[in-house]
Amino acid sequence: MSSKSVRTLSDIAKLAGVSKSTVSRALNDSPLIGEETKARIRSLARQHNFQINVPARQLSMQKSRTIAFVTHAYHEDFSVADLFGLEIMGGISIGLAKLDYALLVIHVDPQDTKWIHQYFDTGRVDGFILMTSTRKQYHVKALMEAGAPFIIWGLPHPNQKYCSVTGDNFNGGKLATERLISLDRQRIGFIGGPAYELEVQQRLAGYQDALQRADIDVDAALIDYGDFSDTSGAEAMKRLLKKAPKMDAVFVNSDLMAIAAMDAIRESGGRVPEDVAVVGYDDLSIAAHSNPPLTTIRQNIPLAGKLLAQNLIQYLQSGMVTNVSTPVELVIRKSA
Repeated sequence: MSSKSVRTLSDIAKLAGVSKSTVSRALNDSPLIGEETKARIRSLARQHNFQINVPARQLSMQKSRTIAFVTHAYHEDFSVADLFGLEIMGGISIGLAKLDYALLVIHVDPQDTKWIHQYFDTGRVDGFILMTSTRKQYHVKALMEAGAPFIIWGLPHPNQKYCSVTGDNFNGGKLATERLISLDRQRIGFIGGPAYELEVQQRLAGYQDALQRADIDVDAALIDYGDFSDTSGAEAMKRLLKKAPKMDAVFVNSDLMAIAAMDAIRESGGRVPEDVAVVGYDDLSIAAHSNPPLTTIRQNIPLAGKLLAQNLIQYLQSGMVTNVSTPVELVIRKSA
């Protein structure tokens, strides 16, 4: 491409292999773009004697004052992400409204990242709150490559710099397991979400720490995983009961999975909590109304939603990256 043919942001974007919005932000010295990317784009602009069309740039950089809440596409098999997402959305919408921002909900395919360009490059939204429960790191990578502002619910990857809000997963796992140990349970199972998720790994570490402190061996036969859906919770519970019939307690990584696990225990002829005590996670609104009412680890969902909104807007305004962990607490009910 000759210098004469390089006249627009799109031309520079094609040369640099990035989005038009990334070029615009780089040339405007935005803190949202890495220094290496800025230097490469500026170098291309100089080589081709590119001058920013200021009125056009100002028009293209107009803010929509809209934030996209990104969640997975809903399926017939209702999952905890669906219910958790609905509850946290309340906190997000309150937080955004106070800052004069609107909320747009988009449902995405875990295998697809076209939504980033459909909503960000077109200026429909100023940034994203990422709530997907599967392939989260795949979506994070795509957002970073596009130079799109975002915040995630969950633990950030240790080698990458982006905004996040998460619960204290290690302490949550520890509190749940300590509760079951205090009831003199000795064969305590663990049902996690996907094993590759950082939050699940932290909850497992908390579970293992509590067992070790109580001089109880960590038994691999008592550990299983699901995908946060109710069906996967029931199936994991059935596998554990088959592998470890003397199991007398279980810590389950979500309330929805835990409620399904209690159904599986009863179907096998067991009683909750007499034969198997159960602790869930999240304290969703349904937890108090299950049979029996579910002992669980409460995440402050309204607070988490407000922090996701506030910290993303702060990032948009200042480029400040924040990683916040909210406290968790044990809520005791009849299941344990």
